[in-house]
Amino acid sequence: MSLDDADLTHLRRCVELSREALDDGDEPFGSVLVDAQGTVLHEDRNRTKEGDQTRHPEFELARWAATHTDPEDRAGCTVYTSGEHCAMCSAAHAWVGLGRIAYAVSTEQLVGWLREWGVDASPVLPLAVQQVAPGVVVDGPAPELEDEVRSLHARKHGIRDAGR
Repeated sequence: MSLDDADLTHLRRCVELSREALDDGDEPFGSVLVDAQGTVLHEDRNRTKEGDQTRHPEFELARWAATHTDPEDRAGCTVYTSGEHCAMCSAAHAWVGLGRIAYAVSTEQLVGWLREWGVDASPVLPLAVQQVAPGVVVDGPAPELEDEVRSLHARKHGIRDAGR
């Protein structure tokens, strides 16, 4: 399944949440949980600046879904996110039984940018969602949003010219 106009609307909200996170001193990531009928159930942004690196929005949405939705309903949900889930978030997503993931930029894209800018690698292997949770349906990236997401990450790392 490819990304449609409704997907892009939710992904644009994720980018807005990413900007909010960055403006608040956090890493620029944002996510939205949407049910099978298209209703936004919950949204969040990165909250890692205080030192708890597990405060990723995708992880928070998985925890929220586990508490606030029935298992049957979770399977019909889509998690929209500005950046493809990390290994921790992919595992949480699969463990609680959430459905599809749609992302604006891939792990591969982000890792490439960080390498290009000389930013140190993460302490966790940069795995694609399906390397961690092979049963999860994944769609992305959204080329329409790549430049905007790239510029947010460039700003986070003090890169003035994020051009290619």
